[in-house]
Amino acid sequence: MYLHAIIKGVGRTMTVRDFIKHTAVALALVAVSATMVAATGAPAQAASEVSIVVNNQPITTYQIRQRAAFLKLRRVGGNATQKATDELIDEELKKQEIRRRGINIPDAAIEEAFGKFAADNKLTQAQLSEVLTRAGFSASAFKDYIRVQMGWGQAIQSKLRTSDKLSEQEVVQRMLAQGGKKPTTTEYTLQQVIFVVPEGQRKSLIGKRTSEANSMRSRFRSCESTYDVAKSLRDVTVRDLGRVAQPELPPRWKDDIINTSVGRTTPVKETDRGVEFIAVCNSRNISDDIAAAMVFQSRDLEKLGEGGEPDAAFLKELKSKARIVRR
Repeated sequence: MYLHAIIKGVGRTMTVRDFIKHTAVALALVAVSATMVAATGAPAQAASEVSIVVNNQPITTYQIRQRAAFLKLRRVGGNATQKATDELIDEELKKQEIRRRGINIPDAAIEEAFGKFAADNKLTQAQLSEVLTRAGFSASAFKDYIRVQMGWGQAIQSKLRTSDKLSEQEVVQRMLAQGGKKPTTTEYTLQQVIFVVPEGQRKSLIGKRTSEANSMRSRFRSCESTYDVAKSLRDVTVRDLGRVAQPELPPRWKDDIINTSVGRTTPVKETDRGVEFIAVCNSRNISDDIAAAMVFQSRDLEKLGEGGEPDAAFLKELKSKARIVRR
């Protein structure tokens, strides 16, 4: 039996839902029966040597074998070893750019994506890990792949935002092309509430802290009273995020914020800090020149992302500057 998940990478900020729906893989996993697992045993581990060095970062023959197995799961034809090597070189360049831009994908987001991927394929996480391992890949390698896909989407958007800012003249020309109509967007006044969970106590405390966060949400009345409520709770941080226009909302929270009424809060999410929710203190429509530029920029990012053009162009640029040594 084959389990299919179609994923297509895009040049925009990638959330958990984006990864599940749009990551660049068509993965056909072979379900392994208990009889087959017992008969085959664990895959043998061959010796590993450095095969490629990308800007002083090594890629080993073991990594190439793992990626070749992953390509077979995705039913990618051709020379698996060569394609695995090329894909890992590209991936290493992406990782380096993600680090350079200070982009961090929380572990909680990776676990959420992995769990959702397993559920969509009617597997438990343990079963998905077993299938990947038996195929010669691994759950940890797949999670690393997820992290790169999400981080790369953010790197592309960061690149586009910094290099393709619209000038005042361009904004005016866009508005004239629309009959002089200036686009509007919503500006939100937001407050962030964090129930801190120490990393070493995450497994034992996450459930309790989630319940506490939900209890506070049920008692939420206004952003003015949040600090007073938080004072009576242990290890709770409240941050005023100020005014944020819709095109600049954090991708992971964007849909929830848009769907939350003023004076209410988003659902709780598990993050690398603990569990959090966002309170929508106020909202208003804005239509000044800055807002117009953000709206046009956001539309351009979406169009470019759908076409995949910035992905290829950005990667080509990184590759042209890289030092790649094949051994």
